[in-house]
Amino acid sequence: MKTTVVCGLLGSGKTTFIRHFVESVGGKAVVLVNDFGKAGIDGEIFSADGIDSVELPSGCVCCTLKFDLITTIEKILSTKSPAHLLIEPSGVASPSGVLEVLDSLSIRPVTVVGIVDATEFIQLHEAQLYGRFFEDQIITSDVVLVNKSDLVSREIGEETARLVETLNPGAVVFRTVNALPGDHLSGIDLRGKYRARQKLPEHFHFDTVSLKLKDETRYDILREIFDGMAKEEYGKVVRAKALVQTEKGPFRFDLSYGRVEQVVFEKEVKYSRLVIIGEGLKKDALTRRVSAEEMSQG
Repeated sequence: MKTTVVCGLLGSGKTTFIRHFVESVGGKAVVLVNDFGKAGIDGEIFSADGIDSVELPSGCVCCTLKFDLITTIEKILSTKSPAHLLIEPSGVASPSGVLEVLDSLSIRPVTVVGIVDATEFIQLHEAQLYGRFFEDQIITSDVVLVNKSDLVSREIGEETARLVETLNPGAVVFRTVNALPGDHLSGIDLRGKYRARQKLPEHFHFDTVSLKLKDETRYDILREIFDGMAKEEYGKVVRAKALVQTEKGPFRFDLSYGRVEQVVFEKEVKYSRLVIIGEGLKKDALTRRVSAEEMSQG
């Protein structure tokens, strides 16, 4: 079984990469996804594309769910026998914790694909916002995709790639658009280079809010809420995702570091929900604005 861990900060393009990657690999693939929040969303996105996926929501695979990760992988191996297992940890998780689990199960080789957002990588590194946690996602990777290269100048793209190569001289670095793997990974002999390293922070601590949305939530109201989150009206929101059935049909909303995107979802959403990750979140204000039927805090 081939095993690939796909890591990257929130909004870097992990889900998009996995959707394309599964289409390009031969044999049966299973995706183990760990959404940070009690209302998982990525698993349903994969399922809508016909991708066999298993969700581990409600926490981080590096700490509270480490035992669940072990038992879930064992169950996948015994019941699904995939040719390729892909693991998508939460965007606030370090891949080192996942690699420790895989090593304990004697699962080898493991390839780590790291994805960085070219529009913000340099600034985040210079600001040292995430410290060692931020660097672990880079230095642990066998392959690093400098994604969203079409949204920055050639100079910024090249500078980002050089910075990645400085942090991890052994990585294979590609510049990508929409996290498309294309032929990038074919022909590359990646045996998984995980080795003992000093203990690094396993995840960055964010506040999380998970909200159950009413049926037929109004499209314009949800768009206003996402625009408000982008303007930090509800605290510093670094990522928000929603799958929702609106009067205009099913939609997926996505907010990442101030940028809002909404696209038509591929099938009817039977359980509309919203997951928000950030710092200093105004949870009561969000709940009142959404008029949620139920809220559970992560």
